[in-house]
Amino acid sequence: MGQVAKRQGPLTDLRVIEMGQLLAGPFCGQLLADFGAEVIKLEQPGSGDPMREWGREKPHGKSLWWPVVARNKKSVTLNLREKQAQQIVRDLVAKSDILIENFRPGTMERWGLGYDVLSQINPKLVMVRVTGFGQSGPYSSQAGYGSIGEAMGGLRYVVGDPSTAPSRMGISIGDSLAATYAALGALMAVHARERTGRGQVVDSAIYEAVLAMMESLVTEYDQTGYVRERTGPILPNVAPSNVYPASDGQMILIAANQDTVFKRLAEAMGRPELATDPRYATHSARGAVQQELDDLISDWTRTVESGLLLDLMEKHGVPAGRIYRAPEMMEDPHFKARQNIIKVAHPIFGKLAMQNVAPRLSDTPGGVVHPGPELGEHTVEVLGGILGLGEDRLADLKAAGII
Repeated sequence: MGQVAKRQGPLTDLRVIEMGQLLAGPFCGQLLADFGAEVIKLEQPGSGDPMREWGREKPHGKSLWWPVVARNKKSVTLNLREKQAQQIVRDLVAKSDILIENFRPGTMERWGLGYDVLSQINPKLVMVRVTGFGQSGPYSSQAGYGSIGEAMGGLRYVVGDPSTAPSRMGISIGDSLAATYAALGALMAVHARERTGRGQVVDSAIYEAVLAMMESLVTEYDQTGYVRERTGPILPNVAPSNVYPASDGQMILIAANQDTVFKRLAEAMGRPELATDPRYATHSARGAVQQELDDLISDWTRTVESGLLLDLMEKHGVPAGRIYRAPEMMEDPHFKARQNIIKVAHPIFGKLAMQNVAPRLSDTPGGVVHPGPELGEHTVEVLGGILGLGEDRLADLKAAGII
């Protein structure tokens, strides 16, 4: 029997079947599990989700990514290519609220698990489908990883320094964005179900999720022909807002692009006249001489130690901060006060640090009750407890390679 932990949050009345793997589907499941949904993750017997093996650092031969993306979930092994397993999915659907999958379009239909079939079994089912290109359109059948969606959605082209080729973000942002929109869509569909009594399909495409974050990029081109380019650490015409060097070699981000804030920065620099200089007095004027202004500010920050520089910015009400890595996050007093990094008990690692649940809810907060489970840890609990399969039946399924 798998571990039993008390779920918490606003979604404790929802049961979710997660049939995806890697990140786009599973991160959607993580978000729902963070807020209390019972997420039953179906994995291939013997191997499981490839995320169990992902990550650069693998102490004890174990992934450090898996405990995060699979936290709060239950693991059930099920060979989805087998008809008996597909029937088990149908039986679970009858007792569930949401199903998440991120296979290539058509896969679920080939298994007899399309929405047309599942909605007949459970008309209230919300089916969340996360793919590279969506369920329709000429590209829908193509393989679509997060990196391709980031490129097609416009993000890759604008990330990085203009002197280099387009860069990636250093995280799998395309997958995570699609998963976030998928979770949002799932909850909107559950809300609509309260009025209509029926579920629906949530179609979350990676490239569309990225495109949705691209601000006015398309509109600028449509109206003016302007194509956004890579601009490194700045946004064109938004000045000053950049990373500036301190005397001790530290880099401090200062954002003083609003007129009143720039005035306070000028006072902190001991150069109050800059705020009334026609070259710098307005947002548009500063944008026109962005490089000149950044050079002027850098010449000053290079004379100030980073701690003193931050103190000056705080004193004068100028937004500023260090660029954090994991070590800085672990030690920062604000992170500690808000419990942004938590320690979760793990059977191998002992106490495992990971980011806490976001956002915060005042009355029904989510939480992390356990890290990613062992492969098949909850198979007996789920199939026996929810579907009522007896020991003999479970033994037969295991012998046949179904579970």
